[in-house]
Amino acid sequence: MRQVKWTGVYPAVTTKFTPNGDLDIPTFLKNIEFQVEAGVDGMVIGGSLGESSTLTHQERLVLVEATLAAVGDRIDVILNVAEGATRKAIELVKAAEKLGVHGLMLLPPMLYKPTEQEVADYFKDVATSTHLPIMLYNNPVDYKIEVTIGIFEQLMQLSNIQAVKESTRDISNVTRMRNRFGDRFKILCGVDTLAMEELLMGADGWVAGLVDAFPRETVAVYRLVKAGRIEEALRIYRWFLPILELDINPQLVQNIKLAEVMTGIGTEYVRAPRHILVGAERERVIGILEKGLATRPELPEYLSINVAEYA
Repeated sequence: MRQVKWTGVYPAVTTKFTPNGDLDIPTFLKNIEFQVEAGVDGMVIGGSLGESSTLTHQERLVLVEATLAAVGDRIDVILNVAEGATRKAIELVKAAEKLGVHGLMLLPPMLYKPTEQEVADYFKDVATSTHLPIMLYNNPVDYKIEVTIGIFEQLMQLSNIQAVKESTRDISNVTRMRNRFGDRFKILCGVDTLAMEELLMGADGWVAGLVDAFPRETVAVYRLVKAGRIEEALRIYRWFLPILELDINPQLVQNIKLAEVMTGIGTEYVRAPRHILVGAERERVIGILEKGLATRPELPEYLSINVAEYA
């Protein structure tokens, strides 16, 4: 079994569709190749940015199988699991495990506001059904369920629960987790506009969104920060921030897919009930992206940075 690193940049990849709404595997893999060439360390398939709520289990497995065949020997391939029922989550986990997926990102049970103990027990039940390494997703802003310190305390003995996608929007939560658990859980920032800040506070990685359109800039920021080259990273990050803010928006999927079109590595097709951007909002987003592309910074030779030397 592959050892998932849970460090570095993990794109939350968008799911590519044809105009009639079917999976578009060739375009999906084209984008993934750009990500790998830019130096990403893994990727999360079928997450919220991947239009998770519109995907069937079978479609998720098709995406996993295609990704493993294309790049599974080079990066960590992680499947998002977002289910309302424990039984359905375990069914998906077992099917993905058979295909050879490297790890899982696991959300709290959806479509119901569970108690703290129900959340803890859900995570325990899914984790004990598999040997796959797991990253929990802590996003109380969007999903109204917080994975509290108390829940993490209950999960410490489950060795395959190894990481957290930290999306509380509270930068101090990185320090809070470190103070309580040391290095027991890897911490990956899940909010693009807080990534450099959380990396400076000790986060291990970045589950990124705008990386789908700007992979080189994203990986450069990560590696420069870890190498202590803060001024160089900050120069890129300041340029990047207006674009990164497209990630903290209800229409982040449409925003990022439009950005992928404008950088030549994606398509704009979404699944209903989503619509592509139109009108004034479309023009606003295009304006942000055009300005960013016109002033795109020259990057240092970031791929030569061996982050492990600075750990």
